[in-house]
Amino acid sequence: MCRQFLPNGHRQGNYWQVGDVQGHAGRSLYVRLKGPRAGRWADAATGQHGDLLDLIALNRNLSLREAMDEARAFLRMPLPVSSGCSLGPAVTGSPAACQRLFAASRPLPGTLAERYLAGRGILLAQPEPALRFHPRCHRREPHGRVSLPALIAAVTDHDGHLTGLHRTWLGVDGGKAALDEPRRSMGHLLGNGVRFGRPGPVMAVGEGIETTLTVRMIVPGLPLVAALSAGHLAALLFPPDLRRLYVLQDKDTAGSRALERLARRVQGAGIDILPLRPRHKDFNADLLADGLPTLRKRLVGQLHPEDVARFLP
Repeated sequence: MCRQFLPNGHRQGNYWQVGDVQGHAGRSLYVRLKGPRAGRWADAATGQHGDLLDLIALNRNLSLREAMDEARAFLRMPLPVSSGCSLGPAVTGSPAACQRLFAASRPLPGTLAERYLAGRGILLAQPEPALRFHPRCHRREPHGRVSLPALIAAVTDHDGHLTGLHRTWLGVDGGKAALDEPRRSMGHLLGNGVRFGRPGPVMAVGEGIETTLTVRMIVPGLPLVAALSAGHLAALLFPPDLRRLYVLQDKDTAGSRALERLARRVQGAGIDILPLRPRHKDFNADLLADGLPTLRKRLVGQLHPEDVARFLP
């Protein structure tokens, strides 16, 4: 766990030493690695202390509930079904049905969904709580119901409440399944999206999950939202403290129109909109065509200097 969340630290005897809860290099914070108090930590510089859940919450800037989800993802444990979800049949497409399917899914590491993303050039540095894998996700076809493996993405509002799901069905080779529509969404999507990182005064939004994850690999500290379509991108709802919004603009007419509509919506709200433009169809296409180092250089050159210093590792 220390290597995952505090990679700039080092082992010193029975302790892991690092600079602070954010994981900067240093020696003031130490985590016990062995014995009955393994996992307990303290920071001699600030007086902070606690257990691993406290550390995950502070390291990722999460609530305790979100830290528990992060810990489950790290341990590859399934999320529990909320006690607010009834035990009777859930209405198809309802938030309750979405919650059940998400809870029945499992974290990505070691799954076909992870292999699918790797085939798109996306290698996640850490588990993303919004993404999961289901080995037998049902869908209705004209000839009847079929069950195929699928990448499952949680659609949430900016308060973190699950409102819907996005499913990408997969083939055994790790690509998309040979279906007319290998992607489908369910639940309440308007205004919501698939979120990576906690909302803040600076955020980025894009259409596709793969495009958004491509940018997350380059700027891991920047909160991102995948809206799932150009129409939904233009209709996204934002937290009241948002001040700068990057738009990952797909290189097509729909992407240009979504940017224009979004700019009109936030006009007068004190939000600065900055488009990030790919060279090819979208940023994932840039990644596959040009490679990560070239894309990183091109993308970083479009960021505000303050955000380069704030969000890049």
